[in-house]
Amino acid sequence: MQPIDKARRRLLQWTSATAGLFTLQQAKAHHTDTHFDDKSEHQIVYQCNKADNEYLSHILFSVGEMIRTYGDNIEVVVACFGAGIHLLGDPPERPIAKEHQERASSLAAYGVAFHACKNTMNSLGWTEQNLVEYAKVVAVGVQDIMLLQEKGFSYFSW
Repeated sequence: MQPIDKARRRLLQWTSATAGLFTLQQAKAHHTDTHFDDKSEHQIVYQCNKADNEYLSHILFSVGEMIRTYGDNIEVVVACFGAGIHLLGDPPERPIAKEHQERASSLAAYGVAFHACKNTMNSLGWTEQNLVEYAKVVAVGVQDIMLLQEKGFSYFSW
């Protein structure tokens, strides 16, 4: 058994037991460092465009369930734009529950990609320094979703 498999199994067990409050060390899925060069069988991109805590809870729970179900055989991107970009703010300018920030950080450490829309950042006067370290800036959030779909990613909007 590879070390990542042990870390993944522990994370999933702990996630179920604590309803999403994670503190994962720097474990990474096999495709994290290669930006999906090692293509998994499944790919999904989630649209995240609201800062509402219930909305964010649903998205992050669903992302966690997809990782739990498919393990290393899924690539997940959360495309954050509009008000949803505050999930990636460091600190966010809108009230985002600490639980959601911790869950997103743990999912990112586990290989989930969080994309931040540069257009939205510009409208807020943000630079990369206003984002969490694991956020990847993309030019336009909606364009990012389109390009991922063209690469075979399924699209999900809440």
